[in-house]
Amino acid sequence: MRMRIRSVGVALRFAESVLLAPGQRHARLNAWAAVCENRRYAADRRHDAPAAAPTGTAGARSVRQ
Repeated sequence: MRMRIRSVGVALRFAESVLLAPGQRHARLNAWAAVCENRRYAADRRHDAPAAAPTGTAGARSVRQ
């Protein structure tokens, strides 16, 4: 395999792709699993959240007596 390296950045990206290739698929799957978990968590929080309490000055006046 003969490849002409034009810059340090290209060389680093090539070395990274060769060295990390086996773990990239696993990392991608882990990242997607985390995204799905966060979406489920957010959906559960939206579903379980109580109705928002009134805010602003009108709400503050109704609390005071």
